[in-house]
Amino acid sequence: MTHERKAHGRRPLSRAAVMTGIVGSAVLLWVVGAGPAMVASAVEAQQAQSNFMGGSPSRQPSDKISTSRLKFPKGSRSNWHTHSWGQLLMAEEGRGLTQERGGPVREVLPHQPWFTKAGVEHWHGAAPDVDMLQLTIYEGDVKWLEPVTDAQYRAAPKK
Repeated sequence: MTHERKAHGRRPLSRAAVMTGIVGSAVLLWVVGAGPAMVASAVEAQQAQSNFMGGSPSRQPSDKISTSRLKFPKGSRSNWHTHSWGQLLMAEEGRGLTQERGGPVREVLPHQPWFTKAGVEHWHGAAPDVDMLQLTIYEGDVKWLEPVTDAQYRAAPKK
């Protein structure tokens, strides 16, 4: 036995034990209603201390950033629309289609992100024969326009 164990009756905590304690505390906070924001802040603070050198990046708050995962059933698509600050998209599963007004229909596959600039009219959705799970990130406002016609949707995609 080490001197520390004799003196205190226990041995030092391992990194795994410390992380288990942090995760357990986070789950407890979540369950009692402290909410994901408090848990995320605590985890981010711990990670920032150990994952960055020369300074820690800080989160820049925004009330208007929207993130979502949308499951488009096969054959479904959004209306034409624009975003005031642009939109970042990525198919996570399946296969999708997207088009900027006046451009070709493009096929999108999982893990191939694409960005549509602010004010550019576009649509996106699932391919005709397979569902698509899509990650969507944008800031600002969405201006919804007319539906995408079947002819527009069925145009041969550029791969």
